[in-house]
Amino acid sequence: MLPESIITVLPELNKAFFETLYMVGISLGIALVVGLPLGILLFVTDKGLFLQNKWVKESVAFVVNMVRSIPFIILLVALLPLTKLVTGTTIGPTAASVSLSVAAIPFFARLVETSLREIDKGVVEASIAVGATPWMIIKDVLIPEARPGIVQGVTITTISLVAYSAMAGIVGGGGIGDLAIRFGYYRYDNTVMMTTIIVLICLVQLIQFSGDQISKFVDKKS
Repeated sequence: MLPESIITVLPELNKAFFETLYMVGISLGIALVVGLPLGILLFVTDKGLFLQNKWVKESVAFVVNMVRSIPFIILLVALLPLTKLVTGTTIGPTAASVSLSVAAIPFFARLVETSLREIDKGVVEASIAVGATPWMIIKDVLIPEARPGIVQGVTITTISLVAYSAMAGIVGGGGIGDLAIRFGYYRYDNTVMMTTIIVLICLVQLIQFSGDQISKFVDKKS
């Protein structure tokens, strides 16, 4: 038999769970669309690579490092004016998705860059030797070779976004974090708090398991 406090909060828990999925889904999608090319740009413009450009590399790296150096809760508050401009409000899951996206883009970009650095340089050099264009090298060599690492990067980013989305509850961002604060912390209900923690743990375990399986599937070397 479930405790009465859990039964009472079940509708809210169901709503909060899907709000969390909504926030993570939007921000992850934006992170993939923007972060993937950004990570590739960080790699191919590095010293010794086929699109070497010191100015571009350092400029992009500076912006990425600057955003990553700001704790998410501070970034969340600092971006409230931008959130208001983009969504017309500063509360709710859609508003929280703005800050989540800004935090996820540089995070995922660095993971993509790291995955690309693990590729054997001989493969890239061989592609250049046969006259492949930069676009062909990126599309037919870099991305396929780094695919398992990129999938793992998506997994890590998704899990980080789940954690960030919980923090968004502090400023009324909705989701499981908001539920934990309103029903667990403010009402001193440890049962609700533990329930939200268990839900988050299960969600993260599912994401990690799925990511591992997909990474193994796309790894042609395994």
